[in-house]
Amino acid sequence: MSARSMRTAVAVLVAAGMVAAGLALAGCGAGDDQATGGTEGGRVTVFAAASLTESFTRIGKDFEAANPGSSVTFNFAGSSALANQITQGAPADVFASAAPANMTTVTEAGNADGTPSTFARNQLVIAVPRGNPKGVASLTDLTGPGVKVALCASQVPCGAAARTALDAAGVALTPVTLEQDVKGALAKVKLGEVDAALVYRTDARAASAEVTGVEFPESARAVNDYPIVALKDAPNPTGARAFVAYVRSAPAQAVLAEAGFQAP
Repeated sequence: MSARSMRTAVAVLVAAGMVAAGLALAGCGAGDDQATGGTEGGRVTVFAAASLTESFTRIGKDFEAANPGSSVTFNFAGSSALANQITQGAPADVFASAAPANMTTVTEAGNADGTPSTFARNQLVIAVPRGNPKGVASLTDLTGPGVKVALCASQVPCGAAARTALDAAGVALTPVTLEQDVKGALAKVKLGEVDAALVYRTDARAASAEVTGVEFPESARAVNDYPIVALKDAPNPTGARAFVAYVRSAPAQAVLAEAGFQAP
């Protein structure tokens, strides 16, 4: 082989090596981005109050449809439990609380990325079995003989709201059970273990085939604001901000309104 041919062959091999290296680096970059969920197409992990279960499940599917390649994973529980999990380092992208107090736990610990915004409000009703066999029409009726009542625990937003409403009505009530989230209190009614429970209007509406929601005036004194925020150490910060923005958009607000939430 001539010297000129040798130089040409070497140049081709070097160029091929550079292309291969470039492709390898590009592959690593794509893998890293996918692993960290650095785009809206990655997984978004949302910690949300139990009362948001039905609405956010639907909103999550709508978000995925609007952002092809994305996936939303939810952790639904009592807001106080979720706030504690976040401050203890549980990996999450977004926190949606059923009350500002539990959001404050997260923001004061330095876990919020920006300022939380209120995206919905909710109000209590008295959930009773279909047909209302005990004839419950007010908070006072919950103190009647033989009436068993479930409440949320006081550290849970629905429990704090219930106590505010009961105090406003001047009703002293001893529940037979204190539940860790609103779904737990509602389940006691659905299972026939209690005659009534103080739950959110949205939860009673979602379970309307099994329970009836009895409105009472004192609930207006205990309306809960629902704040949402992207989290500081979110594995997918871009997706977190996109999900928060979507929750505040007109399509998501329509879903919340249909479920019975009030506008912020």
